[in-house]
Amino acid sequence: MTDDRQLRVTQVTWEADGVLSLRLADPTGATLPAWTPGAHIDLRLPSGQLRQYSLCGDPGDRSSYRIAVLREEAGRGGSREVHETPLAGRILQVRGPRNHFELSAAPRYLFVAGGIGITPILAMARAASSPWTLWYGGRTATAMAFTDALPPGDVHLHPQDTSGLLPLADMVAATTPDTVVYACGPAPMLDALTQVCAAAGRRLRLERFAASATPVAASADDRPFEVELRQTGVILPVPAQRTLLDVILEAVPDVAYSCAEGYCGSCETKVLDGVPVHRDTVLTEDEQSRNDVMMICVGRSQTPRLVLDL
Repeated sequence: MTDDRQLRVTQVTWEADGVLSLRLADPTGATLPAWTPGAHIDLRLPSGQLRQYSLCGDPGDRSSYRIAVLREEAGRGGSREVHETPLAGRILQVRGPRNHFELSAAPRYLFVAGGIGITPILAMARAASSPWTLWYGGRTATAMAFTDALPPGDVHLHPQDTSGLLPLADMVAATTPDTVVYACGPAPMLDALTQVCAAAGRRLRLERFAASATPVAASADDRPFEVELRQTGVILPVPAQRTLLDVILEAVPDVAYSCAEGYCGSCETKVLDGVPVHRDTVLTEDEQSRNDVMMICVGRSQTPRLVLDL
């Protein structure tokens, strides 16, 4: 990919119980591409695993990127690798930054962060020019990273061990109809917040670090189609019972992907012709309607042939 680059881990810092932050910079001292709140990078770990991390530093600092990683014992292994591997001084491949969680102008905001979901919300709260309220929940106070870096404002810290789960319904009920809700955190919290916002008629933008508890399933109406990989020069059949990603991997083994469930955005691919079926939770409805990119891990095709920029 044209936005791949090699960055050095210049600093590793404990931010909270189970949370490490990494600072990455160009080894030559070159200026890094600009980013906006809500953006993330894809990080290629030493094992080859590709993982996504929200940028939580200062967008005005073009000398380095800062990310934070929660150790998850029940995860897919990426966070354990970050925590168990001596990364200080290592050169790692980075793709991005990319932003599907852009902070749009609104009269007021409700920011909701659960655990490590504070990382994109932190940059948003710092950048917001309209009135905002932030609710930040975590397992315990000592497990909640960046509490000392939060900007002054209407901030509510809500450790679960002393205060229980975030009062999502009450939080949303306290907002005005023109409030836009931005949220990032565990799938159960986001699924519950989605229902609350729908019932209250509030606009909700969210970013997932894991699949929804009720992911979009494959359809019994899935039909076979062909995919043309324009750069590779091959045309491949995609049977109804196979995913587009599985078929593409046979021809392009190094194609970028990670979650394979449509929530991380690593497999975003440009669509040159045809009409994709979108089943991801990354793109907004407007972005999906343009049909110019798709997530190939879960997407399919409405047309007999789909032409991709691969």
